[in-house]
Amino acid sequence: MPLRDRLLAVVVAVCWGLNFPATALGLEHFPPLLMVALRFTLLAIPTLLLVPRPDVPLRWLVGMGLGIGVLQFGFLYLGMAAGMPAGLASLVLQASAPFTVVLAGVWLGQRISPRQTVGIAVAVLGLVAIAAHRAQVAALLPVVLTLCGALGWAFGNVCSAQARTSHPLRLTLWMSVVPPLPMWAISLAVEGPDRVGDALRTALTREALPSVLGLVYVVVVATVVGYGIWTTLMSRHPSGAVAPFSMLVPVTGVAASWVAFGERIDLVVLVAGAAIVGGVLWASRPQRPLTLPPARVSAPPGEVARSASG
Repeated sequence: MPLRDRLLAVVVAVCWGLNFPATALGLEHFPPLLMVALRFTLLAIPTLLLVPRPDVPLRWLVGMGLGIGVLQFGFLYLGMAAGMPAGLASLVLQASAPFTVVLAGVWLGQRISPRQTVGIAVAVLGLVAIAAHRAQVAALLPVVLTLCGALGWAFGNVCSAQARTSHPLRLTLWMSVVPPLPMWAISLAVEGPDRVGDALRTALTREALPSVLGLVYVVVVATVVGYGIWTTLMSRHPSGAVAPFSMLVPVTGVAASWVAFGERIDLVVLVAGAAIVGGVLWASRPQRPLTLPPARVSAPPGEVARSASG
């Protein structure tokens, strides 16, 4: 990858890392399920009007929308609203990578290599360490909800891979058409019309401005700009060269949350987070092709005889 594209990949990681404190700001005003509904509604309307639908089977498009739009962000926002720190959320959400490998192996019968097995095991040990530590110092429920979000992301990843689209940005945008209706229904049923109506009615007040800006960042910068650059890079270079840059997301998320909210990550969590990131990187490394020594070509008997006599 040329330097320009590497810098662009870093820009994407920063955009996605800042997405977590921006989400935390949004949740200060909007209920979590309503915020998911608003996020994808703001994306779905211009997508329906301006973006051609990608030529993919409907079941994979719907599966991607349900996995990423409903399950991933629904559980993630619920976890953060329940007390999951933004920086820690950016670390725990990396569980989607080993979840994706396991889900693809179980669902699609894809072979899990020894390298992937080792990487998954290390990442899972890191997650167990975070959960055990979190259970001692705070509520465990936010971690469980965030892990459910990571599992939803893995489901969406498998559906996205099965779609096999030549227009990944179109698929990403059209995925946003799926979540609004179910998320509006779930939000009204769980959070109630009064709470939803009050959040919408006061959204343009001065007190709600930071939350509105956080929501705008999530929609415009993290989704449109971030995924736009990312899909462009994935179309230019092998995925193995681009994907590791996503491991900078939790680094940015932890640092940004520390600056914005003063969040501090315990040493145990930092070590466990390093294990998660390291395990994911190890599992995602491409297998080296087996190289065999060049075969020796034996000369015909006549040639050997002439060589020995001459």
